[in-house]
Amino acid sequence: MRVLLVSTYELGRQPVHLAVPAAALRARGHEVRTVDLAVDDWDPAVVDDVDALAVSVTMHTAARLANDVAASTKARRPALPRLAYGLYAGQTTGFDATIAGEYLPTLIGWVGGEPVTDPAPLVRTATPVPDRSGLPPVDRYAHLLVDGETRLAGAVEASRGCASRCRHCPVPVVYDGRTRIVDPDVVLADVDALVAAGARHITFGDPDFLNAVHHSMRVARGLHARHPDVTFDITTKVELILRHRGLWDELAALGCLFTVTALECVDDEVLAILDKGHTAAQAAEAVAVVRAAGIDVRPSLLPFTPWTTLEGLVALIDFVAIHDLAANVEPVHWTIRLLVPTGSLLLDRPELAPHLAGYDPAQLGHRWIAADPRVDELHARLVPLVEGLVAEEASPVTVFRAVAAEVRNAAGLDPALGVLDEGSCRPRLSEAWFCCAEPTDAQLGRVSLLPPVRR
Repeated sequence: MRVLLVSTYELGRQPVHLAVPAAALRARGHEVRTVDLAVDDWDPAVVDDVDALAVSVTMHTAARLANDVAASTKARRPALPRLAYGLYAGQTTGFDATIAGEYLPTLIGWVGGEPVTDPAPLVRTATPVPDRSGLPPVDRYAHLLVDGETRLAGAVEASRGCASRCRHCPVPVVYDGRTRIVDPDVVLADVDALVAAGARHITFGDPDFLNAVHHSMRVARGLHARHPDVTFDITTKVELILRHRGLWDELAALGCLFTVTALECVDDEVLAILDKGHTAAQAAEAVAVVRAAGIDVRPSLLPFTPWTTLEGLVALIDFVAIHDLAANVEPVHWTIRLLVPTGSLLLDRPELAPHLAGYDPAQLGHRWIAADPRVDELHARLVPLVEGLVAEEASPVTVFRAVAAEVRNAAGLDPALGVLDEGSCRPRLSEAWFCCAEPTDAQLGRVSLLPPVRR
């Protein structure tokens, strides 16, 4: 079979969810072509000589873009079998079949002619060493920026799923508090290939690197033993930072430069509704624990929810300033608004029901209205403000100052802030997004601005 695998967006990383199925399908004798729309424009003619199309859907942005791929290919080749696979596959439209969770065995069967009927998303799957041949080179993806230097970066996965059940997150909807680890030899072989391709920094793309902590530490130690000059970053939640506080010195020695962690907000009532497993005070403690080891913290935020207050936003601004995080928050996070997709664990919460305003198929989520209309009005002002500053390549601190002024003005406070460190030497990736952020116009334009070609 001639199979086309398409990734629409994988957080600025060379897509491992093309490389893994490519390896499995090629091992079974199939001819596989890959396209990554994060770096290449869509060419409708690419489907003209393939027997099947499978689109990787790892996050919300990817799902929105995947729907455009489905529409374009259906217009050009109506009979071409189309499948969406990955965490957000169930949110897509226009595909003949979808596979969420542990997609690989079902995807292989589908290519071989087997129907997709109620796949078991949590089946344990042996992951092959990813085959990255045919993908754009790593220099076309996010780079590490540190100390005025730029380094090529690669991304791997040591585990999938998550042991936590945060109610706003899509992972527990599919994995229900379970994780699936990737054999350490497979992960390290993938690291070897990326280093051979020029990568000097590795991002562990696991939803939470410390879910299976003993496994993850074996992988981190193995990476350092093989490539002592290669650095890495991880993602983990506040709760696990504190639970495993004794590991951070070792992680620093192994080459960990920073961790992404979901602070979300500093309103303990909202954190409880989201079931984040931490409080604002614990978030402050986690920042101190990680920094004491010489590792930086890059927080992800969820500033806009139905329960957000202007006072809560002011408190978030103050928290970021007090803890010297202004340079660490990527601009996109200041306008992130809670997404409530189909199946969201929040839909069963009585706190959400009064705010719901119907399902929006274009946005792939349930609309909601904030309890305080001033919060929605502020969000509407912040979106063009942040987008404009990003287009001007303003620094994260410049964006923070502008956002802080708007928030404080809305709350009737003096917009002035004290001195802030620009953080120009702090490690970060050259592209940072968020799994639950809306796609930009530029991202949507890669597909939707190209009209489908009819045969």
